[in-house]
Amino acid sequence: MTNNAWRGRGVLILGAASAIAEAVARDLAAQGAQLILVARDGARLEAIAADLRVRGSPNVAVRALDLVESEPTDELLQSLADAIGGFDTALIAHGLLGDQTRAEQDAAHAAALIDVNFTSAGLWALALARRLERTDGRNGVVAAIGSVAGDRGRSSNFVYGAAKAGLAVLMQGLAHRSALHGGPKAVIFKLGFVDTPMTAEIPKGGPLWATPDAVAKVIVKGLDGRSAIVYGPWFWRYVMLIIRLLPQPVIARIDI
Repeated sequence: MTNNAWRGRGVLILGAASAIAEAVARDLAAQGAQLILVARDGARLEAIAADLRVRGSPNVAVRALDLVESEPTDELLQSLADAIGGFDTALIAHGLLGDQTRAEQDAAHAAALIDVNFTSAGLWALALARRLERTDGRNGVVAAIGSVAGDRGRSSNFVYGAAKAGLAVLMQGLAHRSALHGGPKAVIFKLGFVDTPMTAEIPKGGPLWATPDAVAKVIVKGLDGRSAIVYGPWFWRYVMLIIRLLPQPVIARIDI
C-alpha cells in the first residue's frame, strides 16, 4: 500500500482508545484518512484525536459511547457517519481479556467477557454490514479484531476464547455472504500476544510477542486486502494450524 492510499476515505473505529486501535488510527491518519473514534473515555479520545490531526488526518471526530450498553441503531450509525461526512470502512476493536479463573467461578465476569467480546461486537458487525451494504455495497469493509484464542479451546483462556471464536464465525459468515451475494467485505483479524495495557499482567518476552504498531500495520494492510481471515503477526497462522491439528489425547497432556 502506498502513502496516502486512504486519503479522503472515512473510517469508523469502535473501541478507539485501546492501544491497538490507536496504533491503527495513527497509521491511517498518516495516509490521509478521515476518522470517527468511538469509546467510553471522551477525554482520552480528544487527546488521541489531537495527535491524529498532527499526523495528517484532515478530519477527526470523536464520540464518547459505551458500546456494550448502546444499541447500534440506524440513527446512531447515521449520526456517526455525519460526523465526518460518511465512512466506507469500520473496525470493531473493543474487547475485554478478563481473567479465566475468575470467569469459571463468577458468572457475572463470564457474562461480561461474552457480552463484550461476542454479543456487542457481533451486533455492531451485523448493523455495520447492513449499513455499508446500503451505502457502499462491495466497496465497504467491516472488520473486527479477534484472537488466536478462538482457534481451539484451551484451559488457560477458554471463556475469552469461546467469545472470540463466536465472533470469528460470525465475521466469516458475513464474508461468505458477501462473496455469494454482494455487500461489504468482512475481515476478522486473529491476533496473537500483543504488548498492551490489557496484557500488562501477563509475563512477556520471546518471539511470539508483538507491539501494537506491528499488528496495526497488519490490520491496515488487511483492511484493503482480499483475505477474510488475517493472522497477526503472520506466523500465528502456522502456530495455530499445528495446535488445531493436535489430537485431543495429545493436547490433553500439554499445558498451553
